[in-house]
Amino acid sequence: MDSVTESFFKLLFLLSIHDWNTVVAGNKYNCDDQLVSALPQSSFSSSSELSSSHSPGFARLNRRDGAGGWSPLVSNKYQWLQIDLGERTEITAVATQGGYGSSDWVTSYLLMFSDSGRNWKQYCQEESIWAFSGNTNADSVVHYKLQHSIKARFLRFVPLDWNPNGRIGMRIEVYGCLYRSEVADFDGKSCLLYRFNQKPMSALKDVISLKFKTMQSDGTLLHREGQNGDHITLELMKGKLSLLVNLGDAKIRSANAQINITLGSLLDDQHWHSVLIEHFNNQVNFTVDKHTHHFHAKGEFNYLYLDYELSFGGIPISGKSGTLSRKNFQGCFENIYYNGVNIIDLAKRHKPQIYIVGNISFSCSEPQMVPVTFLSSSSYLALPDMSGQDEVSIGFQFRTWNKEGLLLSSKLYQASGGLLLYLSDGKVKMSLYKPGKPQSDISAGAGLNNGQWHSVFLSAKRNRMSIMVDNDGTLSAHATVPMQIYSGDTHYFGGCPNNGNGSDCKSPFVGFQGCMRLISIGNKAVDLISIQQNSLGNFSDLQIDLCGIIDRCLPKYCEHGGECSQSWNSFYCNCTNTGYMGATCHYSIYEQSCEAYKHRGNTSGFYYIDSDGSGPLGPFLVYCNMTDTTWTIIQHNNTNLTRVKSANRENPHTVFFKYTANLEQLQATINHAEHCEQELAYHCKKSRLLNKRDGVPLSWWIGRTNETQTYWGGSLPTVQKCTCGLEGSCIDSQHYCNCDADRNEWTNDTGFLSNKEHLPVTEIVITDTDRPNSEAAYKLGHLLCRGDRTFWNSASFNTETSYLHFPTFHGELSADVSFFFKTTASSGVFLENLGIKDFIRIELYTPAAVTFSFDVGNGPNEVTVQSPTPLNDNQWHYVKAERNIKEASLQIDQLPQRTHIAPSDGHIRLQLNSQLFVGGTASRQKGFLGCIRSLQLNGVALDMEERAKITPGVEPGCPGHCSSYGNLCHNGGKCREKYSGFSCDCTFSAYTGPFCKKEMSAYFGAGTSVTYNFQEYYTLTKNSSSHASSFYADMTLIREAIAFTFRTTRTPSLLLYVSSFYKEYLSVILTKNGSLQIRYKLDSHQDPDVFSINFKSMADGQLHHVKINREEEMLFVEINQNERMKFILSSGTEFNAIKSLILGKILENSDVDEETMKANSQGFIGCLSSVQFNHIAPLKAALHHSSSAPVSVKGRFTESNCGTLTGADSTSSETTHSFADHSGPIDEGEPLANAIRSDSAIIGGVIAVVIFILLCIAAIATRIYKKKSIYKKNEAKGSENEDSAESALKSELSMQNTVNENQKEYFF
Repeated sequence: MDSVTESFFKLLFLLSIHDWNTVVAGNKYNCDDQLVSALPQSSFSSSSELSSSHSPGFARLNRRDGAGGWSPLVSNKYQWLQIDLGERTEITAVATQGGYGSSDWVTSYLLMFSDSGRNWKQYCQEESIWAFSGNTNADSVVHYKLQHSIKARFLRFVPLDWNPNGRIGMRIEVYGCLYRSEVADFDGKSCLLYRFNQKPMSALKDVISLKFKTMQSDGTLLHREGQNGDHITLELMKGKLSLLVNLGDAKIRSANAQINITLGSLLDDQHWHSVLIEHFNNQVNFTVDKHTHHFHAKGEFNYLYLDYELSFGGIPISGKSGTLSRKNFQGCFENIYYNGVNIIDLAKRHKPQIYIVGNISFSCSEPQMVPVTFLSSSSYLALPDMSGQDEVSIGFQFRTWNKEGLLLSSKLYQASGGLLLYLSDGKVKMSLYKPGKPQSDISAGAGLNNGQWHSVFLSAKRNRMSIMVDNDGTLSAHATVPMQIYSGDTHYFGGCPNNGNGSDCKSPFVGFQGCMRLISIGNKAVDLISIQQNSLGNFSDLQIDLCGIIDRCLPKYCEHGGECSQSWNSFYCNCTNTGYMGATCHYSIYEQSCEAYKHRGNTSGFYYIDSDGSGPLGPFLVYCNMTDTTWTIIQHNNTNLTRVKSANRENPHTVFFKYTANLEQLQATINHAEHCEQELAYHCKKSRLLNKRDGVPLSWWIGRTNETQTYWGGSLPTVQKCTCGLEGSCIDSQHYCNCDADRNEWTNDTGFLSNKEHLPVTEIVITDTDRPNSEAAYKLGHLLCRGDRTFWNSASFNTETSYLHFPTFHGELSADVSFFFKTTASSGVFLENLGIKDFIRIELYTPAAVTFSFDVGNGPNEVTVQSPTPLNDNQWHYVKAERNIKEASLQIDQLPQRTHIAPSDGHIRLQLNSQLFVGGTASRQKGFLGCIRSLQLNGVALDMEERAKITPGVEPGCPGHCSSYGNLCHNGGKCREKYSGFSCDCTFSAYTGPFCKKEMSAYFGAGTSVTYNFQEYYTLTKNSSSHASSFYADMTLIREAIAFTFRTTRTPSLLLYVSSFYKEYLSVILTKNGSLQIRYKLDSHQDPDVFSINFKSMADGQLHHVKINREEEMLFVEINQNERMKFILSSGTEFNAIKSLILGKILENSDVDEETMKANSQGFIGCLSSVQFNHIAPLKAALHHSSSAPVSVKGRFTESNCGTLTGADSTSSETTHSFADHSGPIDEGEPLANAIRSDSAIIGGVIAVVIFILLCIAAIATRIYKKKSIYKKNEAKGSENEDSAESALKSELSMQNTVNENQKEYFF
C-alpha cells in the first residue's frame, strides 16, 4: 500500500494549509443557555392534551401555569411533547419535572430531534438507543448532560414509562446555544468547483471537513483529478462512504494501484453526517460519524503536478483520462472546509475561486417523506380500501435486515380468498389462495434484506397477478390464476392484529421488522401523518415519521476478522477460519503456549499457539517438544549450512531470516518463556569475526530489537568474545575467537545465543571473505524456548482480609478473565473491580458453585455454574469468564458453559475506575483462602508472584500440583512435585516419555536372550525401604501382574519365562498353530497348569497386547484390551524363590516341559514392547540401564518403535530424530488435531500433517540428491550449484572433524 498512500499524500499536498483548530464545527464558547423559557406558546405542540390547562405550552420547567405541566389525553407510548426552537440550535443538556403538585410524572423517555419537524431521529449513545431515566416525583428536577450535542431545530420528548398511580406529566428545559452553519443544496445535476492558487506547496498538515445529508444512496461528494488519470474521490455507494485513491492509467496494473476505504452505513437517511479527512506527516485519518480508519505510509512525498481544482457534488467534465461516469450528489452540504477555507461562504459571495455548474441554492430543502418503523414482530398497520374493485394495486418502499417477514396481508372480496406478500430468504414472494383452489406463488428480487430501500409494486386484476421490485422490469414476476380477483376492504401491512381483536387477517409468517414509506393503495398515496393522528386506519407498535433502522455491524464488534451479519434486533459473528470463538470471535481456540498443551495431556507435535490469547496477535504454528522440559520450536526459512565468498565492507553478504511468526508474536512468546536460545554456527577459513578495521567489527548479526550485535554463539552481550574467549580455549590465545586467528584452515565459533532481549536473529552480515583462500559458512538453528512463566505464576492467599491489587481492568466492550484456583474454603471472592455503578466480580459462591456477576449500567446480572462435585477439594480447577456486548459466559473445567444474553439495546460499555482486587474485595470481606494461578485478563497475564512478595498475608507460588495433574502420569508413572509444575517419574514403569506413555520396544533376532536376575536385585535392595524391596523380601510370590506387547510371524515362540531356584516356573509361549499358552508350574512334583487362548493365530505380524494377573489360584488374562478370561490353578498358589525373568531364548539349563522346550528352540524373533513384571520393567532396563541393572543381553537386540500401532515392520530398526538433540527426544507424535477438539483444529491439524509430509518428501529428495552430488567424479570446479556447494563444504568440514553434519540438525 506504500505507493498508493504516497500518491494520496501527493494529492493532498496540493491543498492549502491552515490550522484545523479554526474550523471545527460547533461553538467553542459556553453552550448551556436556557432555550425553552423564552419560547412563545406556539413553539410547543403535542400528540394530545388532557385539557386546555394541560396544554404543551405549560410544560416549562419550574412553572406552575395552567395545571402545572403538560399531560396527554391518554397515557400510552404513542404520546409526545414537541418544541420548535425556531432555527437550528446546538443542544447540550435536557432537564425534566413532573406535573406540579400532582402524581403525574414520567420515569423514562426517549429524545428525538429533526430539522424540519418530519423524519425524526432518536438520540443515541454507546451505539444503542438511549432511554433517559426520568423523575421519581412531581417536582424534583432530573438534569442530563448529553454525551454528544444535538444540532436540530425541533426536539421531541417521547414518554416510555410513567408513575403507575398517575398519568404522563412533564415540564422540561433544554440547554444549548445558537448553531451557525453554511449550507448548500445540490439537485443531483449540479456541482461546485474550487480552484486554488497554482503554485507548488509543501504542506505538513491537510484537512478536509464537511457534513452532508441525503435521501439518495449513491452520489459523488468530492473529486480531484490529474491529467493522466490519477484521482481521489469521496463517493456515497449504497449508503456507505468510500474514499477511493487511483494512480491512473499508467499505473493501474500495479497491485497497489488503488486504495478503497469504506466507512459508515445507512447514510441515506436524510440526517446530517460528518466527514473528516486529515493528513499529518505520514498518517491519514478518515472519519465518518466518529468512526475513524487510520493508515500510515512510509517514504518521501515529492511534488506532483495535477489540476488545481477540487469539485464537490459531482464530476463536472467527462472525457478526462481515468474519469468514470458517476452519479452526482443530491442533497445538502454543510460547512465545507478545505484547510480552513469556507467553501460555501466563498460560493455565496461569488468569489472567483468558485465555479458553479447547474443549480445550487444556499438553503436546505426538506423532502416531505414520512417513514414508519415496524418495531416488533407484533407490529401492524391496517389501511382501508374500496371493497369489490376488480383490481388490487399496492406500492411501497421498505428496508430491513431480516430475511423473513410478512409485508402485506389482504383478504379478498366476499371470502374469495386472500393475498399474501412476504419476504422469504431475502426474496419478495406473493401468494394467492382460495378455498378449494391450488395456491398460486410468484417471487422476485434477491438479497433484499441488505438494509437498503427497495420498492415493491404489486398488481392483481381479474385472473392475473404481478409484482415488480425496484422499478426494474428484469426483477418482476407474473402469473395467471384460476380465479377472479376483487379487492377487500382492509390491507394489513407488516403483520396481523392479535386474534382477540376479531381481525380476519391471518398469516403463517412472522411479522415484518423494518421501515416502510411511500405507501400507495390504488395508485393513491397514503397520508401517514393522518394515521398518527388517529384519523385514518389502525396500527400497533409503530413509530411514525421516523425510520429506526440501525446498522448493528457498525462499528464492527466481531473481532479477529470475524464476519458480521445482522437481523433487526441483533448481529452475529461468523468465526470460521479465524482461530477464535465466542459470540464476537473474542476468545482463542488455541492455547497460549506449548506448556499449556502439555498439561492438557498432549504429546509432541505441531500446534498452533496464540501468545496473547484474546489479544490482537493471531495464532501461529510451532513444534512442541514435550520432554520433561517443554520446548517450543519456532522455525525460519534458512537452516542450511551456507557458504560465503567474495564479501567485503563495500559489498557485504547479508542474509535475512523470516520466521513462521511475526516479530510481535515472537516477542510475546519469548517474554512468556523461562529461557530461549538459538544456535549460531560460524565456520571460517581466513575469515575473521571480531578483529576490527577502524573500530568496526568485520561481521555481525541483528536481532529482534534491530540493533547490531557483535557477540557470537555461547558468549555474552557485554563482551565482544566468542565461547572460546570466555573459556580460554581459543586456538590462538592472542584472540578471543577461533576465527580471529585468521588461519588458512577450517575452524569455527559455534554456540547458543540466549539473551532473550536480542532473540531471534533476523539478519547476519559478513564482510571478510574477499581475500585469497578466504571463505566462511554459517548456519542458524531454529528459535528454541522452554517453559511458560505465566502458566505457573501463582499466589497463595492465607487470610480472608488479604488481597493483591493491580491497575484498573479495561475491558469496555470485550472482557475475558481466566485462571486456575484450588481451595478448601467454602466461599470467597477471586476477583473484583468496581466503577461508579458498573462492576465485575467472580467468586466461589458455594463449595460447588462459581458465580460471575457484573453491571454495565443495565442493572446487575450474574451467571452461575453449578458443579456436580465439590470445587473446594484442594485440586486445581479452571475458570473462564467472558463478557461482550452480546452475552456473558462462564465455564468451569469441562462442565457445560453457562450463558447470559445481553439486551439488544442499552448500555454496552463496562466502565471501571477502581483498582483490580485479586483474592479479595475493597471491603476486605468475603476474601479468598487458597491458591490462584495463571490469571489472565484479555490475554494479558498478571504477575501475582512479584506482587505477592511485598503483600502481607499473600505468598508467591503454590505447591501441590500432583493432586490435580497426577492423572497425566500413565502406566505406573509417579507424579513428582516441582516449584513450577510437576514431572512424571517413570522409574517403575515399562514406558518412558514425559507422561510415561511412550512405548519401550525392541527387535529380537534369532537366538537373542534378555535375562533379568531377581536375586541380584534382591541383594541390591534388601536394606532399602522401597516398595519393591518389601515385595521381594521372601522371594515368594502369591500374585503377579504381567503386561507386554508383541508382534511376530514365527511359531513356536517363547515370549516370556520366569524361573525359580525350586524348579518352579512360568512360561508364556506361542504354539505351533499360533495360539497363546500360559504354563504355570508352582509345584515341582506336578505337571504344569496349561491355559490356552485359541481364538485366533497371534503370529500374524500384528501388534498384540497381553495382560496376565494372578491372585493365588485365580488367573485372569486379557488379550488386546477386549478378550478377557478367567482360569483356576491346581498346581499351587505360591511361586517360590524366583530367580530370573527371560525374554527370548533360555540359555541356562532349565527343567521345563516339552512344549516350552519346543518354543525355546526357536526363541523369539520379532518385536517385544513395554514388558512389565510387577514393578520390574526388564526390557526398559536392558535398553536404557544395562550397565546398572541386573540384566544381561545376548544376541541381536535393537531398540525400535515397532511396539507402536504405526510402527514399521518388526524386522527393521528405527531412529527417532528430534528438532534439537539437547532438547530431548520427541515424545509420542500426534497431529495437531489432537490439540483442539473442534472442527477448526482438526482442519488445522490435517493441513499441518500434509505440509509435514510434503516437507519430509522434499527433504529426503534433496538429501539423496546431495549425497549423489558428493560422489560425482566429473564435478565441475567452482560450481555455483547451491546444493553441491553445501555438500562439498560439509564434506570438507567433516574431514577436519570440525563439525558433525548430523549434530544438532533439524529434521522435518
